[in-house]
Amino acid sequence: MVSRSRCPRKAILPPALFKHPNLNLNLNPNSHNFLATAAQITYNPPQAACRACARAASSHPYVNPQLYQLAKSALFHLDPERAHSLTLAGLRVAERLHLLSLVAGQPVSDPVTVMGLKFPNRVGLAAGMDKEANTIAAFGHLGFGFVEVGTLTPRPQPGNPKPRLFRCIPQQAIINHMGINNPGIDRGVENIQATKNFHGVLGVNISKNMVTPNAEANHDYVSCLRAAWDVADYVTVNFSCPNVPNLLELAQADSAARLLSQLKSEQANLSTDTGRYVPLVMKVSPDMSESQIEELCHVFLDCQLDGLICTNTTTSREGVEDHPAAKESGGLSGKPLYNRANETLEAFAKGLRGEIPIIGTGGIFTAEDAVGKIRAGASLVQLYSGFIYNGPPLVQAAAAAIRDMR
Repeated sequence: MVSRSRCPRKAILPPALFKHPNLNLNLNPNSHNFLATAAQITYNPPQAACRACARAASSHPYVNPQLYQLAKSALFHLDPERAHSLTLAGLRVAERLHLLSLVAGQPVSDPVTVMGLKFPNRVGLAAGMDKEANTIAAFGHLGFGFVEVGTLTPRPQPGNPKPRLFRCIPQQAIINHMGINNPGIDRGVENIQATKNFHGVLGVNISKNMVTPNAEANHDYVSCLRAAWDVADYVTVNFSCPNVPNLLELAQADSAARLLSQLKSEQANLSTDTGRYVPLVMKVSPDMSESQIEELCHVFLDCQLDGLICTNTTTSREGVEDHPAAKESGGLSGKPLYNRANETLEAFAKGLRGEIPIIGTGGIFTAEDAVGKIRAGASLVQLYSGFIYNGPPLVQAAAAAIRDMR
């Protein structure tokens, strides 16, 4: 056991961690590997709920940025997909050990009602991070007011061949060609049902299987809607992922109208049968023309869509042209997407005339970026790449900035 006074991490770890009655911190002062350090934490379960955690969380209302930067320096030395898996596994362990409130502090409170749902704050986690829907509570403890899991499909699918995830670190971007790898909607629902201690709003993102032809896509979406109905607060229809062949064809006005009409019909039937209403949201691409946006606005208004997410990833390589990963297939997210996503958001906000609420996502890396989405017409925002690069401090900062904006 290393003496606490000699530990180089004491300055950046919350002091309550060292005093926690149920933790033993065996920290190696010669190791700069945060993952190795985390692996040396042992936990002695308490006989009753630990009040020390709550006291420590209230005394540390904001995330220590240095702590995340230490973790990030280790994770960014790993393969991106491996780092993603390790991070989520670590978050699940930390949530079970009641450590996340110690590290992240109290979530920002900024209640708002959108789509008939009460959100604790306006900052959410975008789909694609928690593909298996098994880390929901952990993300809630990091300060997100809502979490969107998936994308989930009717049947499990492995996605595209590896490597399929690439960092463009100088440009603060990510290129992914994952191909909607997921365990299937039934397993996802089981994981949601097993979730405890999550008090935010839960979205479930759904799509068709890659092997399902577009002509039969409606059946896949309806199947997923039925499966997710009892556990989702809202359901997002992903028909804009660039990593599924020909999926974007479903975003053509005629195809979108057929798909949305069938989903709205099923929504009405399920609402009558269950006595609860689950809003339907659609997620659009940032790569559409002005005429496509105008046509989709008419479709969404005519079909009484409940909400819209602007936007998915882009096939453009603007901003990362000189990076070696630019040649890889897939969707680009991160800082270079911000302006393109905002242009799409503003165009939809104008066309929808405030009748359909919009969730703004794409390129949010600062609190000011999040405020910019709200000013462009969004009611809520979601983080993805910015969360990977800047960590939990961004969640708190964005939520607070939106709360305090004038």
